[in-house]
Amino acid sequence: MTSPAVTGVLLAGGLSRRMGGGDKALLELGGRPILDHVIERIAPQAGELILNANGDPARFRQYGLPVVADPVEGYAGPLAGVLAGMQWTAKNRPDRPWIVTVASDTPFLPLDLVARLFAAADREGADLACAASGGRHHPVFGLWPVALRDDLERAMLEDDIRKVDRWTARHKLAVAGFESEPVDPFFNANRPGDLATAQSHLEKSAS
Repeated sequence: MTSPAVTGVLLAGGLSRRMGGGDKALLELGGRPILDHVIERIAPQAGELILNANGDPARFRQYGLPVVADPVEGYAGPLAGVLAGMQWTAKNRPDRPWIVTVASDTPFLPLDLVARLFAAADREGADLACAASGGRHHPVFGLWPVALRDDLERAMLEDDIRKVDRWTARHKLAVAGFESEPVDPFFNANRPGDLATAQSHLEKSAS
């Protein structure tokens, strides 16, 4: 199955507590923000990109991307970012029936993520798909049909669902597996020490 153009949603709406607050995506790796690395890898796989972030959007002005805040109050987690992406796409790109979400602090994400998510969903006749590596699912890296936006909004507002797994369990989910060696492509910078690890990975891949 050839993957159609999708809206790519960069999820940066969290509080980054383990990193001491602020925007993890704007921390430097290899002399430039982590977000630069993420965009470089996901942009060729998507029709357009939007950034899901809360607070002052001006801090991301350099990227020239639409910045879309969570439609659910209270820093409701990644599901709120998924919903934000669905709603933006329905309004602005009604020709896009799918969105793909990625975390904005994962500088090594797969260059074939979108194609493999679509292939998994097609193979299993699934409603949506997520990535996995090293025996773990990574639901933040997901393929989501825009048609489920009202279902997701109801789940969040009426059923108070916040965990991704709780909502995806209501639908048929396909999983696309990725190798975790030599570097897990879903490695993310959660803590200050992770930046040094990421720098080491970056230097090894460049050598």
